[in-house]
Amino acid sequence: MSHFIRIARRTLKRCNHLLSHKLQSETALSYAISQSRPYSTEKITKSPLEANILRILHNKIEYQSDNAPPHQPAMNFKSFVVEDRPGEQWMTMRSKFNNGEEIKLEVTMFDGYETVTKPGEDSSGEDVRFHISLLVDISKNDRDGDSLEFVCSAWPDCLEIQKIYLLKRVNGVSSTSRPYMGPDFRSLSDELRKRLKDYLEERGVNDELSVFLHEYMMNKDKIELIQWFAKLKSFVEK
Repeated sequence: MSHFIRIARRTLKRCNHLLSHKLQSETALSYAISQSRPYSTEKITKSPLEANILRILHNKIEYQSDNAPPHQPAMNFKSFVVEDRPGEQWMTMRSKFNNGEEIKLEVTMFDGYETVTKPGEDSSGEDVRFHISLLVDISKNDRDGDSLEFVCSAWPDCLEIQKIYLLKRVNGVSSTSRPYMGPDFRSLSDELRKRLKDYLEERGVNDELSVFLHEYMMNKDKIELIQWFAKLKSFVEK
């Protein structure tokens, strides 16, 4: 009996050796075939112009990513929840006030600027202040009613109200009819302007928010630029 067991073990060992050799041969063959495929199946060679474009885009992406790279966008600010819009030129922020009001902010990326005199001793130089447009929508819990809209300018260090108007809502959706926009905010009395600014301040729409928006949009601008370079590079590579 032990004789047959030894024979069976030798036979099994020989079979395993043959199987191992066969697998190694198949692997080597597969590798050889893959290396000998016709050139037409390889990556298509780009023209000198396309290759130059790809090189420039690669360098742009690398430079933007290595020098002051963007960070992860903020998801909250104070009582507001931030809803970014990747690939778009705006974002949304939402908050609630006193459990009876819903506050929604529609914020653009930088959409303008003004030149100002540089502070300090060198008053002959000029500096640039970027502008962000901000729409503040304040609505009550009732789905049918008015919502109060503030059109604002967000500067690097302050928030300015430009217009105030009322929108009629039906089933929670603002009417598409064009409302009366009201007078220019600057034409209102000093007292009313101050009270309306206090009204927004109480709801967290203030100069501090404006500073946050500029920091956020500066970062978003970097993110969108890198993504734009990457998408353009991907298209040319196809």
